[in-house]
Amino acid sequence: MTAVADGLTLHAVVAERGLDVRVSVAPGEVLAILGPNGAGKSTVLHVIAGLLRPDTGVVRVGDRVLTDTGAGVHVATQDRRVGLLLQDHLLFPHLSVAANVAFGPNSRRRVGRRQRTRAVAAPWLRAVDAADLAERRPRRLSGGQAQRVAIARALAAEPEVLLLDEPLAGLDVAAAAAVRSVLRDVISTARRTTVLVTHDLLDVFGLADRVLVLESGRVAEIGATAEVLAAPRSRFGAQIAGFNLVAGVIDGEGMLRTRWGERWHGTADDDLAVGRPAVAVSTPQAVAVYREPPPHGSPRNLVEVTVADVQARGSAIQVRGIDQPDGAPGLAADITADAAAELRLAPGQVVWFGVKAQEVTLRATHPGVD
Repeated sequence: MTAVADGLTLHAVVAERGLDVRVSVAPGEVLAILGPNGAGKSTVLHVIAGLLRPDTGVVRVGDRVLTDTGAGVHVATQDRRVGLLLQDHLLFPHLSVAANVAFGPNSRRRVGRRQRTRAVAAPWLRAVDAADLAERRPRRLSGGQAQRVAIARALAAEPEVLLLDEPLAGLDVAAAAAVRSVLRDVISTARRTTVLVTHDLLDVFGLADRVLVLESGRVAEIGATAEVLAAPRSRFGAQIAGFNLVAGVIDGEGMLRTRWGERWHGTADDDLAVGRPAVAVSTPQAVAVYREPPPHGSPRNLVEVTVADVQARGSAIQVRGIDQPDGAPGLAADITADAAAELRLAPGQVVWFGVKAQEVTLRATHPGVD
């Protein structure tokens, strides 16, 4: 079942959906695509799978060209050797589990189909720990079992590229954890070049080598999983990783200035040039909340915030402000229950968030990263 993977190269422009993406995925690599709803994540997968023709673009797997709009090339979906695994497993209800798994290989080998079914399906069902399900029909499977079978079916077709579109989103926590472990094992063993769309950080940390953040159809940032989630440069990267992020440009004093006039002090981890787009990043745990502006000598970064929500988060109380003027998520502060009781905060109140300069990192942003 081990194969030498081919890398993926993609350039896709889909004007109607506002998509313009360039990315390469190394042979055997798992790339996770993150982004808000409507960012274009599923559109990217559909272009790779051949379900959508881009206005302009190229899709190449190894030396094989699947799409080239300039040359008029568009290989049909069924001939691409690209596997697509969705949240809905889409098993054939009239076929047994073994027949479902063997469907792709059998469709290419018409001779001796019945005799081949169990032989083709068996190793893949063993790989996903579902060998005992071979004779069942899909209606007798749990959600986790059905998704294991769907994984086996996708891999049995021996795709050169595997596309995963929220494959664990419909499963309960225990089933998702088990199927995630199966995916990790089979992807590693089969060495398939894989593109994963997900909203779940457990999927990202458990499966992905690199992360691409897609915002409004463009690549906002891309890099190694740990680096992107530990030091995000995009709104969505910060949001999913639990950071506060404020966007602006670097002014003549080395501070970040927002378009609505706020100025943020921080420590630069890049060579930041005057006028260059940048972000100020901090954690909610570093934010103090005040009902009135604190006296001189308090944290250097002090911003006025209208409270949008107050919620318990474990042992902390999180206070989140309304969205920022540029549409970015509101800043959040994690405070103690005692502090929350003393402040008596409620949505609509105006408070002050303070963050020490040493708790803020200034990072350059790189819009349109390839």
